[in-house]
Amino acid sequence: MGQPITVVERASSSNPALLRFETNRPLSGMGHERYPEPPSELLQRPVDELARRLFAAGGVERVHINGSVVTVTLAGGQTGAGLADVVRGLFLHYGDQSDDDATTPAPDETAEPAPDDA
Repeated sequence: MGQPITVVERASSSNPALLRFETNRPLSGMGHERYPEPPSELLQRPVDELARRLFAAGGVERVHINGSVVTVTLAGGQTGAGLADVVRGLFLHYGDQSDDDATTPAPDETAEPAPDDA
């Protein structure tokens, strides 16, 4: 399990389709990460995973991440309810191997150890 991220949600006063989430830790490097659609599964950075999760939550048209700020453009009529929780939960379960551990058999403790190649 990871650490929770503190998230402050701010709605744009000039554009109701924009939501900004300010976090207490940087999520990207110094570059801008722009996602007009969910990123390919081949991209495995935390920012890619966050973008995938935001799109999967529904009602998201675009995601922009720069440092500790995540800006989401909502689809028409969407409120963005629950998106702050998606950001908060990123490092709680990112890379969590608990599901894999449940399917990996325990090593056979009765098996003889392999001989040393000394």
